[in-house]
Amino acid sequence: MSKIPKYPFKKKIHTNHIPGSIISFHRPQTLGYRNGYALPRRPTVGIGQSPLISAQLRLQEINDLPLQDPEPSYETYDMGQCEDFIPAHVALDKKVLRFYGYFTEDVLYSPEEHFRIRPVVLYYYLEDDTVCLIEPAVENSGIPQGKRIKRQRLPKNEFGAFYTWTDLNVATDLEVYGVKYRITDCDAFTKEFLTSEGIVLNEPEPLPSDPYSEHRAKPRPCFTTPSEYDKMNQFLTMDRKVLRFFGLWDDSMTLLGGTRPVTIHYYLVDNTVEVREDHEPNSGRDPFPILMRRQQLPRPPSFPSCILEVSKHEVEEYFSPKDFQVGQKVTLLGRHFLLCDCDDFTKHFYQTHFPDMDPPVAPDTGTQADGLEVPPYNGFGTLEDSLQNCLTLVPEPPRKNVVKQLENDGKVLRYKAKLESPYSIDEDRSFVLSYFLTNDMISIYEKSARNTGVMGGKFLEKTRIPKPGSSAENPQFYTPADLALGATVEVFSHRFVLTDADHYVLTYLESIQSQVPIQTIDSLRRRFGLDSTDATAKNGSTLSHCCLILD
Repeated sequence: MSKIPKYPFKKKIHTNHIPGSIISFHRPQTLGYRNGYALPRRPTVGIGQSPLISAQLRLQEINDLPLQDPEPSYETYDMGQCEDFIPAHVALDKKVLRFYGYFTEDVLYSPEEHFRIRPVVLYYYLEDDTVCLIEPAVENSGIPQGKRIKRQRLPKNEFGAFYTWTDLNVATDLEVYGVKYRITDCDAFTKEFLTSEGIVLNEPEPLPSDPYSEHRAKPRPCFTTPSEYDKMNQFLTMDRKVLRFFGLWDDSMTLLGGTRPVTIHYYLVDNTVEVREDHEPNSGRDPFPILMRRQQLPRPPSFPSCILEVSKHEVEEYFSPKDFQVGQKVTLLGRHFLLCDCDDFTKHFYQTHFPDMDPPVAPDTGTQADGLEVPPYNGFGTLEDSLQNCLTLVPEPPRKNVVKQLENDGKVLRYKAKLESPYSIDEDRSFVLSYFLTNDMISIYEKSARNTGVMGGKFLEKTRIPKPGSSAENPQFYTPADLALGATVEVFSHRFVLTDADHYVLTYLESIQSQVPIQTIDSLRRRFGLDSTDATAKNGSTLSHCCLILD
């Protein structure tokens, strides 16, 4: 069995002159690298080797090679003298030449036109010498427009050459894929670039006019006499201005008919009329909101007619604002309406544009709407809560004055009071009456005293106290203006006499002295030993500041 050699590319051959010599058939290296530089290397031939003629140098060439290696130089080298190499795809990135042009398209089988001028824009990308051709879109042209040729290199001839920026110039033809494009102009960057590269630009050419576009721009001949009425002015001046009339529809001639309330809208922007039916709750009728849709309503002819609906060509005149007058009857599409009233804008409109017409007077319809009767107050809860139960099926809480609550939050007027009673046991009882400015409520607290036999504590919860003589229909409640020192406050058949107050009460009442009687303020000033002039001079700045805050 033959033994496989270790190196198959080497073969051991016994020669006649040197026995046991080995011949190498690999291609030797002729260059070597030293200190980063490629240097020629002198090939070496072993004893008994017979290198290939194509891979080895001749003896004369070997003798001509330098035997000494170059000495490396370690001198300083100025890197600033060598400019950095910038590739073309970096230096010319986002630099595009833009040319303007057009091409002519023949139109067949058309008596109106024979050709069309279609403008195009040519973009040349200097980065990779590609070209993109785009046709600007024209509205309502009916032609597919946009990108005609996607970005690619355009072939120049059949030999495989491509167009470059040196082949582009103004006032020249460019033939691409069988279509001849005429370049007429270019932008400022393109002119500057081509001029810097030594290319002389031709004079720009104007874009020829398209006969079809000129034909479309001409107005078509109209053989109809235009109306003298300016509809545009009517739209600009009367937009969103509507005349509103409230009337009654007389439907008594139909089965189960009667008189129904309606609302008639007259739109001044286009002279259209709309009729809406006002539905009452629990009337038993279907709630159709529109009785007559918005449209122009023709005026009925003066003579009787057997045709209810007429065509547009047979209409002589439509309804106008002068045909609607409060107190008069109007017939719309065979239905009779009585105009009872109108809104404020409608009244002002007729006074401005139709001053000769009689002022609107509401007619007497002979019917009177049943008013809502509020039952008498039964004493449970407050007046506001009881009234809300009568107004809606699902009661809602009464509205609160949020601004007043925010301004007077935490502000309380405190008074010292005594109970006016015929019993001697009540003479030593002392009470504190607190008036809360947030909701005008009053609470009374009794001070506890020893050996009186009466337990102190809360005498009255926070509530609004009505004045004597006030009724549920016209209630009147106590206010800070009524709480003067020495005055008597009647609280649910109990009479309290105010004997003292906090100093804050005087400060607050002086801040709103225009709303409080002068007798109330003087009673407090006498309690604190202040005269009217002294108090004004002493607390003038403070009171003016309080007025600014509370207002």
